[in-house]
Amino acid sequence: MEKKDVLAGLAALAQETRLDIFRLLVEAGPEGRAAGSIAEALAVAPATLSFHLSALTNAGLILQRRESRSLIYSADFERMTGIVGFLSENCCGRSANAGTCIPVCAPTPEAANTEKTASPRCGC
Repeated sequence: MEKKDVLAGLAALAQETRLDIFRLLVEAGPEGRAAGSIAEALAVAPATLSFHLSALTNAGLILQRRESRSLIYSADFERMTGIVGFLSENCCGRSANAGTCIPVCAPTPEAANTEKTASPRCGC
């Protein structure tokens, strides 16, 4: 992942409403949530939500798809994992304990054995 992509993602998340939206979509998993459901859950006006969803989409953090008459949004877990990987790429690189670093979003043994996780890539 390129630094400019990481910066775009982090800049988009550096706003309270967008961070709340993204966390809600991570919790929803690959199925995502309808725009109306997001607005209701976060008590955000539709026009405000649309503005923030657009910013998150432009940053590549969320995906949008149409199901019938609804727009469904979901977190882009591949992009999220890429950003976390970029941030932790040199984790403990100069430490004597460099081999003990654990990726932030690595599946735990417990999560790997359960069917209900937020993401197939993440033991969240």
